[in-house]
Amino acid sequence: MRKSDNERNRRPSNNKGGGFKKKPFNKGGSKPFKSAPKKTNSNPDLIRLNKYIANAGICSRREADTFIAAGNVTVNGKPVTELGYKVKKTDDVRFDGRRLNPEKKEYVLLNKPKNFITTTNDERGRRTVMELISNASNNRLYPVGRLDRNTTGLLLFTNDGELAKKLTHPKHNVRKIYHVHLDKALTMRDLQQIMEGLTLEDGPITVDEVSYVQGATKKEVGIEIHSGKNRIVRRIFEHLGYTVVKLDRVVFAGLTKKDLPRGHWRFLTEQEVINLGMIR
Repeated sequence: MRKSDNERNRRPSNNKGGGFKKKPFNKGGSKPFKSAPKKTNSNPDLIRLNKYIANAGICSRREADTFIAAGNVTVNGKPVTELGYKVKKTDDVRFDGRRLNPEKKEYVLLNKPKNFITTTNDERGRRTVMELISNASNNRLYPVGRLDRNTTGLLLFTNDGELAKKLTHPKHNVRKIYHVHLDKALTMRDLQQIMEGLTLEDGPITVDEVSYVQGATKKEVGIEIHSGKNRIVRRIFEHLGYTVVKLDRVVFAGLTKKDLPRGHWRFLTEQEVINLGMIR
């Protein structure tokens, strides 16, 4: 017996009363939509331990997690192996017993102009090199070594104390080349005397190389030296009766002034940082 059209189209009841009730429309599926919970602001004074270690230049964050789990890290004298652990910048964090600096290491190269002194501040109100790199970093950077007020050229800034110490210690023989402009032509005799070594008021001094600048007059000289003594290049020529009119540092620890105009700065490339780290 065939069902009537009414019987075929009749739907089962969804309620006890027998009448059909349509379920409310839910675009997201069977569960009602809930708004995402609001994110709470994390404590800005805290930093994840692996990031702290990475910023200190020890290794990457992923590698830091391995060292943390292995027990290589202590915080305030206690071993910490918990991944995701957070510390304050003022905490005493040590890796294999060595205290870490949480600041990310930065390296800024400046082509210094004249009339700026190499100091972080000056009580006499003179202009300092810090003004020239004031917008380079939020970290406090320090000049590596110094250049006289009227000496121009390459000056490196960093918050990497270990590297700065290495670059300024004479035992590492860090290469520095200066372009010197004299008030008169340098004689061949004096050129040879500089090459053989001089004795100044504070002791003997030797240079690595000295020569006339190709294509210029004999008033222009290139000199390579690794001594870090104060005003050493000027004093070498003054000792022989010359006045240095201009002095420009054109090479420092393998870094050059290429594509760096006077008064401008740039960050070192990753390869340049690696090269500096390889100095022994």
